[in-house]
Amino acid sequence: MYIEQGYKGTPPLWKYLFLPLGFIGFMAFNYIFTVNSAVSVEDTMEIMIKQFGANLVLIMLLIPLVAGFFVVLGWTRLVHQQSITALTTSRSKIDWGRIFFAFGLWSLLTIAITGIDIYFSPEDYIWNFEVKKFIPLAIIAVLLIPLQTSFEEYLFRGYMMQGLGLAVKNRWVPLVVTSVLFGLMHIANPEVEKLGLGIMVYYIGTGFFLGILTLMDEGLELALGFHAANNLTAALLVTADWTAFSVDSLYRDISDPVLGWDILIPVFVVFPLLLLVFAKKYRWTNWSDRLFGKVMDHAEFTNHVSSKSQDAKSS
Repeated sequence: MYIEQGYKGTPPLWKYLFLPLGFIGFMAFNYIFTVNSAVSVEDTMEIMIKQFGANLVLIMLLIPLVAGFFVVLGWTRLVHQQSITALTTSRSKIDWGRIFFAFGLWSLLTIAITGIDIYFSPEDYIWNFEVKKFIPLAIIAVLLIPLQTSFEEYLFRGYMMQGLGLAVKNRWVPLVVTSVLFGLMHIANPEVEKLGLGIMVYYIGTGFFLGILTLMDEGLELALGFHAANNLTAALLVTADWTAFSVDSLYRDISDPVLGWDILIPVFVVFPLLLLVFAKKYRWTNWSDRLFGKVMDHAEFTNHVSSKSQDAKSS
């Protein structure tokens, strides 16, 4: 009953409109500005990196999203008067074990997959390690990237999913809407400019994967851990001139960017397998109800919580 945790805030539902509309408006402006710019995103990034350095440019890219993280939590706490725990999970407290498990699992798999690709295609990579550049990068990445990814999770899979779910009283609409919007958020990324709109399959597919994680596990913890691991390893392991994180990673990908099977494999093979792993570990059941079932109204939720409380006292 993760979506129903939104009832622990104060009504009315129109309070949920401000943050999503503001963010969507900002992203739409950014996209319109990008496609109408005389300079490509890749060239703009190259100019900025030459002027300020890769690490400072990374900070400049992350700071607005880090600020957004605190805005979402502050708005939830002050305007909705909802606890951060209720925004995060249906459990009585945030399960940090779930966050670290998802983080560790995806970090190890990403390192393994990257290592295999480097082994079999060494001509596509060059060793890029420079200690004076990598150590500052690692510090910046560890401090800021988990906040950036947490902002996206709390906004899309948390705030927007709860608000939409309470409004439409079902689970599939917030799953679809937040997943598509999450994918569209990346439409101005340099990867899209380089590879074309086909890469949106990966971004939207990742949104669906994270949304399914959230609804099946009744909380954000697994999505928070996975997303942080995904972006952190992306920044530290391999970079390319045409990616969003063009930084001083351990390796540089010098291959010609091509939209191929490597975009589809994660969405249609790796992510379903990960869902099975999580389902086995956390004993998920009732997939249909958790993904497509109805959301309780306020009275039903209140009665349910009261009943659980009485059962706990009697036991």
